[in-house]
Amino acid sequence: MAAVDLTQLTPKEFGQFQKLIFELSGIQVPENKIMLLSNRIRRRLKATGVIDFESYLKLLHAKEGRSELEGFLDAVTTNETSFFRTEKHFEWLQTDFVSELCQQAKLGQRTKSVRIWSAACSSGEEPYTIAMCLAENRARLAGWKAEIHGTDISEQSMEKARQGVFQSRSIEGIPENLLNKYFVRQPDTDSWQAKPSLTEMITVFRHNLMEPSSKGAYDCIFLRNVLIYFSRESKQVVIDHLVRSLAIGGYLVVGPSEGIFDMLGMLEKRSTFLYQKASRAVRS
Repeated sequence: MAAVDLTQLTPKEFGQFQKLIFELSGIQVPENKIMLLSNRIRRRLKATGVIDFESYLKLLHAKEGRSELEGFLDAVTTNETSFFRTEKHFEWLQTDFVSELCQQAKLGQRTKSVRIWSAACSSGEEPYTIAMCLAENRARLAGWKAEIHGTDISEQSMEKARQGVFQSRSIEGIPENLLNKYFVRQPDTDSWQAKPSLTEMITVFRHNLMEPSSKGAYDCIFLRNVLIYFSRESKQVVIDHLVRSLAIGGYLVVGPSEGIFDMLGMLEKRSTFLYQKASRAVRS
């Protein structure tokens, strides 16, 4: 009996996994990622004891394989992130955004509460960065209720975000004064634990961006380094859902690689990365 070749997916297998990933997440895996996808799926073969790619694909489509779909998505979705990634986004959040909130509250135009959504938050660096920006304004936001929601489709990534524990290589982007103020180094380890001043603001839960949110309106949504592998049609679905989740006057912060700038006509552009919902902007 010939040995099974697990070096790389066949073109047929690659196409089948491409289709399944797209159906589950809206992500379109490009043709030049066949080796990357092969390597990641091979890990799931080892974890599940399945002998080859074809058998694993059958498992994912079978009723008894439904519980493995989460592990599959964990393996194949990209989870690259860092603290204060694209620093100017957080400079805006910590200064102009907070100033606008405070002015609106002073004029009686809003309650003293703010809700921010970190969409596809991966292991949590983005929502914890957002939390630091708000915490640095604790005097101006005294008496305010701050909610930061971090969502992802990867349970493995979300568990890391919930724990709020980060390895030394992950915290390189945090200025030393903020690191010492908001994190505690774990004894005899190479990791840092976020303090309650951050974790109490953050709630992490599962959400597929291809589905609408049921969590109410947000004052700001971060969507960065997420949609690069989504098809154009899937991107538009995600954008429509997010726009509906923005409060009137709320902001969408986007990354430079999303490929969605021509899809944001229902929002008002404020800068190269910032778009505002100034009216009831819903696509017909």
